[in-house]
Amino acid sequence: MTALRSPLRVAVLASGGGSNLQAITDYLDGLGDAGAARVVLVASDRAGAGALQRAARMNVPGVVLSQPTDGPALEALLSANRIDLVVLAGYLKLVPAEITRRWAGRIINIHPALLPKFGGAGMYGKRVHAAVIAAGETESGATVHQVNDEFDRGAIIAQERVAVVPGDTPETLAARVLEAEHSLYPRTVQSLALELSRTPR
Repeated sequence: MTALRSPLRVAVLASGGGSNLQAITDYLDGLGDAGAARVVLVASDRAGAGALQRAARMNVPGVVLSQPTDGPALEALLSANRIDLVVLAGYLKLVPAEITRRWAGRIINIHPALLPKFGGAGMYGKRVHAAVIAAGETESGATVHQVNDEFDRGAIIAQERVAVVPGDTPETLAARVLEAEHSLYPRTVQSLALELSRTPR
């Protein structure tokens, strides 16, 4: 039986409040020694992002990315922190090619719809849920996928479905999809980290 390595070192990139960051951290902490990953760095393109405040409360280093498009600078930051897995959690910037190449297969995102539908540039937040409702869809959900050089086009890893009910608004649907994200994303991070722990770099 292959022995597992120490927990993978995770960087979370976030632009907003960081509720998925919190869900991931709480889940991994709850696993104790069985946790295959731990968050060691939070980075945001917004100095006022709630994710950075959450990081401070968790005693996790937080960094503001003054130039999110500066691939070499972000690569240097992740390398200096010995990051094994990059997790996007409400991060609204296109990740530079240097990062998607260097961490290929080790950089993931969660999207608030069932990809490949309702993804791509500009499709984030309530815009996604409004589009789902306008299209008359009967279900939506959350999708965890690999990140490449196009918005929401990487290979799908996992999905969780959420019913669209009569009378739904973008706000009510968003709330239920977010619950699904908080369930799906932490479990997927743990599962992927276990898989990667057994894979030579």
